[in-house]
Amino acid sequence: MTPRPENLARLVGDDERDTAVQRLREAYAKGHLTHEEMDERLDQVLSARTHGDLATPLAALPDEDAGTTSTIGAATGRIKRRGPWRVPRVLKVESAFGRVHLDLSKAIIDHPVVDIELQVGTGRAKITVPRDAIVEIEGLHTGLKDARYTPRRPTRPGGPKIRITGAMGLGRLKIRHARR
Repeated sequence: MTPRPENLARLVGDDERDTAVQRLREAYAKGHLTHEEMDERLDQVLSARTHGDLATPLAALPDEDAGTTSTIGAATGRIKRRGPWRVPRVLKVESAFGRVHLDLSKAIIDHPVVDIELQVGTGRAKITVPRDAIVEIEGLHTGLKDARYTPRRPTRPGGPKIRITGAMGLGRLKIRHARR
C-alpha cells in the first residue's frame, strides 16, 4: 500500500518500522530479494525517519499477503482458540450472543504487532496474552461494563504488541498475561 503524499513527511513509529522489516524478511524468504538487496533495504528501513524514507526500500515489493487477516464468527455459542495456533496479523472476532476465549500464551505469533478487533454483543470475552506482550486497548469501546486489564511490565524485551479494538456490548472483556 502506497502512502498518500500528505503522509510522506510524517515521522515513522516503531510499529511501522517493525512492519517494514517484517515485509522485507518475508520478501527475502520468498526469493523476491537477494541477500545484498535485503541488507541494503534493511539499512534504509532502520535509518528511515519519515514515511517518505520508507517508501524507497519497500518499493517494488509484492503486496502484503492478504491472508494475514482472519475472521472468527458465531451468532451464538462459544468461540475458543487455545494451544499452538497461528495468530494472523489481524484477527476479527464477531459474536452476537456467547463467550469468546482467545489464549495466545502458546500461540505462534509471527508478527511484531497483532490487531484483534472484537465485535461482541452480549457475553464475555477473555484474552490471555503471552507473558512478555504489550497490550493496548485504547481503541476498544465498552458498553455496560469496562474492560478488566492490569498492565504489567514485560519480563524481557521483544514481546509482541497486541492492540485490541472494536466494541463490547453488554459483556465484559478480561485480559490477563500468561504466568509462564
